[in-house]
Amino acid sequence: MGYQVLARKWRPRNFSTLVGQEHVVRALTHALNERRLHHAYLFTGTRGVGKTTIARILAKSLNCETGVSANPCGHCSACQEIDAGRFVDLLEVDAATNTRVEEMRQLLENAVYAPTRGRYKVYVIDEVHMLSTSAFNAMLKTLEEPPEHVKFILATTDPQKIPVTVLSRCLQFNLKQMPVPSIVEHMGRILGAEDIAFEPEALHALARAASGSMRDALSLLDQAIAHGAGRLEAGLVRDMLGTVDAAYLLDILEALAQGDGARMLAIAEDIQGRSLSCANALQELAVLLTRLQVLQLVPGMETADSTARERLVRLARHFSPDFIQLAYQIATLGRQELPLAPDEYSGFVMVLLRLLAFAPVGQEEGLSRPVAAAGRRALADSVSAGAAAVLSRAQELPRAAPGADALTPASQASAVLDVNQDWHALVSTLNVSGMARELAQHCDLVSRDGVQCLLQLSPAHRHLLFKPAQDKLQQALAERLGQDVQLRIEVTEVARATPAQAAEQHRRERQEMAIAAIEADPFVRDAIETFDASLVEASIKPID
Repeated sequence: MGYQVLARKWRPRNFSTLVGQEHVVRALTHALNERRLHHAYLFTGTRGVGKTTIARILAKSLNCETGVSANPCGHCSACQEIDAGRFVDLLEVDAATNTRVEEMRQLLENAVYAPTRGRYKVYVIDEVHMLSTSAFNAMLKTLEEPPEHVKFILATTDPQKIPVTVLSRCLQFNLKQMPVPSIVEHMGRILGAEDIAFEPEALHALARAASGSMRDALSLLDQAIAHGAGRLEAGLVRDMLGTVDAAYLLDILEALAQGDGARMLAIAEDIQGRSLSCANALQELAVLLTRLQVLQLVPGMETADSTARERLVRLARHFSPDFIQLAYQIATLGRQELPLAPDEYSGFVMVLLRLLAFAPVGQEEGLSRPVAAAGRRALADSVSAGAAAVLSRAQELPRAAPGADALTPASQASAVLDVNQDWHALVSTLNVSGMARELAQHCDLVSRDGVQCLLQLSPAHRHLLFKPAQDKLQQALAERLGQDVQLRIEVTEVARATPAQAAEQHRRERQEMAIAAIEADPFVRDAIETFDASLVEASIKPID
């Protein structure tokens, strides 16, 4: 006899060997043992989670020669014929190829006849959502009141397409996707029975690639055994799947902790050179960041292997929890944006550079986050080279609010600033952008005493309190004022107008002036009076 694929060879023959779906097994077991049998069952779930397998086990339980029970013997002729797919009273129908009403009517005409061999005539209709509306209507009456000897078992991957009239006539069971540990454990048992050596990490890689489908996992297992010539090694499996070794991603995070952008790009180039998937790399990077956050906040729950755990623990000391949250968001959103990038590699590089750009500098709450010396020198050179140009541009900018005087070196170095007008003017000259600028615009300067700067932020804008944004604002203030600054931000109601509020007020005033000018125009007044027209104020824009 020829080779039989693992997914068919190791298909469960009874409920006790079925992996997962305990909630379905429990309900069916109780129903069979207590003879509380419904006439129609509907199993829903993604591919490879056991819908057809449960249907066949249920058919065996109903037709086993030892009697109806949740434990069919597996040795009688009925059980063996059902396992072999040749039991005359088990009719398996593929609704994807039998969608027409004529085929459904022909099938149901035979339902009135008693079973030939078994106790029940069992109809298993797979992918039932593919039936036409007429076919569904044709089966409604039989599905609601079938003969005593008929049982219907429907299976589908898309229950949303099944009419509610059919759903209401069935007992519905939603099959869950298989968790990775269950898939790994099942593949381990199979490989032990097949006498094939394996590395645990190889099974974990296959289980993750299966995306919750046991059939997909066993198909990949067959492919991995062939790819490795009977060996299941983690490296060979990763090569087959095109997945990225966690060591690459740990190296990237360590380079990020050191501020070593050159090393990060060198690792990215190596990943591309090996033709590995950048999308998969970002997916696995998000997994690593999740494990890092667990180590930081719930350390007892992290179960990584000892080698990876040691490196993760070191990284957890370097990054703050809030930066890990930001990095996770950058990785997941970057993966979604890959199709929009010029090419996958460019998108991956931009995600790494975004991580580098938002990586905080300095220390917080005892967590050391060093920046490489080369990076610090480059930053210092950049600031020195551009300082004169920045100051020159700042002096040419207009005042932020009416009546505000331009900042002078004397006012910049004063111990206490005018907490209203000077802050508005200072914000307009800061060399910041993005979230750091938004944070500055929505803050109010309460006081500045020496190197201490106290800002207030309204609770409505608490979401701007990202540590990277605070670090960039503090650095920009230090550069602008020419001395170290220690920034502290209190979340409380702001008494005075912030720069953002002043700008919004100025915009409203200009808009009102523009509307008033249009309304005062003689031509516009004549048009309104003559044609009973109305003015669409939203269409009026002030002229800059």
